[in-house]
Amino acid sequence: MSSTWFITGSSRGFGRALARTALAHGHRVAATARRPGDLSDLADEFGDRVLTLPLDVTDPSAVADAVGEAHRTFGRLDVVVNNAGFANVAPVETGDPEDFRTQFETNFWGVYNVSRAVVPIMRAQGEGLIIQFSSIGGRVGGSGGIASYQAAKFAIDGFSRVLRTETEQFGIRTLVVEPSGFRTDWAGSSMTVAAMPDEYAALGARYAGSADESSPLAAGDPDRAAEILVALASRRALPHNLPLGANAADLAVAYGRRQLESDLTWSAVSRSADFGEEFPVPFPD
Repeated sequence: MSSTWFITGSSRGFGRALARTALAHGHRVAATARRPGDLSDLADEFGDRVLTLPLDVTDPSAVADAVGEAHRTFGRLDVVVNNAGFANVAPVETGDPEDFRTQFETNFWGVYNVSRAVVPIMRAQGEGLIIQFSSIGGRVGGSGGIASYQAAKFAIDGFSRVLRTETEQFGIRTLVVEPSGFRTDWAGSSMTVAAMPDEYAALGARYAGSADESSPLAAGDPDRAAEILVALASRRALPHNLPLGANAADLAVAYGRRQLESDLTWSAVSRSADFGEEFPVPFPD
């Protein structure tokens, strides 16, 4: 059956691939971008099944206007995709604090603003799916140079766990997507690499050549990812978190095993902090 999608950051990357794939499968799409003119080709090709809207996700009133317009036009919102985001590269020590905040405004607060705006509509419908684009870095972390981006992605996961708990009683499902490197311009024109002091010179090199087909940052196919997500959206049974890409799958499993091993190793120490538990206990070697 045809459904209605609302997608942020639709002008390129995952957002563009998802918008085009959903439309190709017969769905309706409210496609948003800071510059809606970048979406004119979708409107020309798919006619009144696509609604192009201007949207700065950091502006709550603009979010409310765009969500309201999409709802008035199509009558419902079945799948909402929080995809808008970007990363700039700089060390925590020397990076510009304002740039750190600006990234967080889009990468986390944009997700918050859109999620908050669509929940009342989905609650009234009695169903809906919110797809939050995180990153495998939002699970395993530790990628030097992109602290703001990864901190926001960790925050998205924590926020989405609470959102899921609060809204699943209304038939609202929440899926957190955790991609590894994909052939988008995430590490290309969308990214600014700050001047690096000598002590951190190696950080910027990780993102050099990201458009090269041999780069791990270009291993994933956004069109395949879009096909997977459009197919998943019609299913009732979904994972809470979905790593996307071979690297994401491997990193997620390895991270889970390390965490479990560490937690089991230190379990006696952790438990000893409670009244009634054995104390003190020896620390592991």
